[in-house]
Amino acid sequence: MLHKISAGVVTRSPDSVRSYLLLMRLDRPTGYVLYLLPGLWAVVFASGNRPNLLSVAAVAVAAVLIRGFACASNDVTDKEIDIRVARTVSRPVAAGTISVRNGILWAAAQALVALLVLAVANVETALVALATYPLIVAYPFMKRFFIWPSAFLGLVMSTYVFVGWTAATGNTDYPPAVYGLYVAGVFWTMVHDAIYSHQDKEYDRKIGVKSSALLFGNATKLWLSFFVVLSVTGVLWAGSLTPIGWAFYVIVVVAAAYLFYLLFRVDLDDPKACWDAFVANTYYGWIVLAAVIAGQFT
Repeated sequence: MLHKISAGVVTRSPDSVRSYLLLMRLDRPTGYVLYLLPGLWAVVFASGNRPNLLSVAAVAVAAVLIRGFACASNDVTDKEIDIRVARTVSRPVAAGTISVRNGILWAAAQALVALLVLAVANVETALVALATYPLIVAYPFMKRFFIWPSAFLGLVMSTYVFVGWTAATGNTDYPPAVYGLYVAGVFWTMVHDAIYSHQDKEYDRKIGVKSSALLFGNATKLWLSFFVVLSVTGVLWAGSLTPIGWAFYVIVVVAAAYLFYLLFRVDLDDPKACWDAFVANTYYGWIVLAAVIAGQFT
């Protein structure tokens, strides 16, 4: 449903606007959902069974904009790489429909508006998000020299846990439970980004960029199984440090089983299967969110 709505907005937009919506990947909502969900986990953990809806809305809208900022920054940095990969050659900067200059301006505009949106919750939240911006800009460079760019991406994407917690509390003195959620987000990102990277592994090998697919090779599923365990452990650790009900633990087990199922059924040599599994990873995040909500009422 979300994909259809996002794609519909992009399709019906004027040509002059459509390229910018494509640059922020508005037609592909999976990316911003994956970024948003750990932040929502934190919001509900922090606020219990009465989350502030204004904070939830600010965190949700800002996630779309920050992800758009990240995509625009990524595409400007990766222009020369994107034109050599079949899946990315049509991206607006690589295709020339948006200039590098305008791509940078669009990235900056989204980054600024996201901070203004988060400031609606409280100024501290905007400052926490601002502190992550240099990491977001740095990420595209990682694949050029760092053997495991997914690890860096996990560290960056999961900072939205701190944004969510601060939006709910106005406090940057984080309890240990927040770090449990952060760990959960880091290892979950390593799982879905590794699956994603298998789409382009042959291109990456030819071009000479780094990826989890090339790092782990045939042992990918073994490594990702370990990361699933660590992600689920992080969620359970966070729950154990807060007064949360039994339903939380039951539903988290369901989330773990789902993620293992997804991992073992995906064909990592089939790009479409990798994409489908990447998209389906969002359900793990939603199930964990359901666990946190249910735990507040049991």
